Amino acid sequence: MTDFEGLVAVVTGGASGIGLATASLLASRGATAVALDLNPDVADPLVGIRADVSDDASVTAAVDEVVQRFGRLDVVVNNAGIGAQGDVTANSDEEWLKVLNVNLLGITRVCRAALPHLRRSPAAAIVNTGSIAAWAGLPQRALYSATKGAVHALTLAMAADHVREGIRVNAVAPGTADTPWVGRLLDSAPDPAAERAALEARQPHGRLVSADEVAGAIAYLASPLSGSTAGTVLAVDGGMHGLRLRPRN
Repeated sequence: MTDFEGLVAVVTGGASGIGLATASLLASRGATAVALDLNPDVADPLVGIRADVSDDASVTAAVDEVVQRFGRLDVVVNNAGIGAQGDVTANSDEEWLKVLNVNLLGITRVCRAALPHLRRSPAAAIVNTGSIAAWAGLPQRALYSATKGAVHALTLAMAADHVREGIRVNAVAPGTADTPWVGRLLDSAPDPAAERAALEARQPHGRLVSADEVAGAIAYLASPLSGSTAGTVLAVDGGMHGLRLRPRN
């Protein structure tokens, strides 16, 4: 497919996991794909630019560099994020502010910097990475879930604000994905194998979601071929959000 031919896309957190899979897929379909990351070490054909989504000056400089180098900006994928564990008593105010600063305000900063350029694009799209945690009430994920619920709400509000400008805003809501970040969580568990098995069993199709599967959904939402899709949060979770299967015999 060449549906992104001639378009310039930025992917935050684009040097690993879902972000890297997304940037690579967009590039394979014709985009100039730029990974914005704290450690932007990526291979051709991807372009890496350092950006810290928790710092407004860093974000603005990175977006300006993209436009200066490539002359335009058409697609923004807000994928950068960090995690947190525990119930509502487990995290200090400092950690709440830190995670909100990256997972929610990071999206705000990137979009604020990108919008003037997106308004000039004939195929403008923003895709945010939400989570099943915004919907499902997962245990020991109070802070993380709150940030992702805010991402879903922000996605709908932004879609309403910008759809008549020709800028489509959507989100994906992955289930537990097989990424380096989840791998580190598993490694820290008392019994990593048992924890992996529990996470796999929690999703109706019986396995972790792959980064490539999430990337495929992001590419669908970002593609000019999806010009009538706006204000959607697309679940990529093996049915976890919507299905209620009977227990196995």
